[in-house]
Amino acid sequence: MAVRRARPRDTDRLYEICLRTGDAGQDATEHYADPQLLGDVYVGPYLALSPELAFVLTDDDDDTVVGYVVGVADTLAFERRCEQEWWPRLRADADRWRDVPAGSPDAELLALVRHPERTPPSIAATWPAHLHIDLLPRAQGRGGGRRLVEHLLAALRVREVPGVMLGVDPGNQRARAFYRHLGFEPIPPVPAGSPEAIDDPDAAAGHLLGLLLR
Repeated sequence: MAVRRARPRDTDRLYEICLRTGDAGQDATEHYADPQLLGDVYVGPYLALSPELAFVLTDDDDDTVVGYVVGVADTLAFERRCEQEWWPRLRADADRWRDVPAGSPDAELLALVRHPERTPPSIAATWPAHLHIDLLPRAQGRGGGRRLVEHLLAALRVREVPGVMLGVDPGNQRARAFYRHLGFEPIPPVPAGSPEAIDDPDAAAGHLLGLLLR
């Protein structure tokens, strides 16, 4: 397997991988009526606004993408740009909001589109960057995930970023073990009931892991 920079023509494939790993690492295709929505939340804004920090893992034989990592060097600035340049387009897509059952996975994602989580500044001060990584099962356990993360970490170090964080689904124990092996450690949760906890439930629940790069 090889790692290279993501290209615009990879977008559909990355959306597909996001969906096929969207249930704590398992295939989430059956959970979503709108197959594009998960990618629109967790892949699209990174490819549009931070393409220099998007890398893919491919099969050497035919360049088929089997995994990806996307990230940003400045989470707070990225969230501001998303509010200006990414979320308004999705909110304006009225057809997607029709007949979505309350409490469904689609409704939960659409709620994030309406009210995106906001990273607590107290956390971003130490770990200003963040990343998302997904690999198809065929690519797991072969060192590809580590190579992807190392590519991104190297790019962040060149930019003199002091730390990077990520969120981990509490049900995905394999992912948590993978990140621990790479040196990521739990980030202390922000106080429950504080404005920061309301803005970022993952930060309040202790679902964030961080790695210092200096």
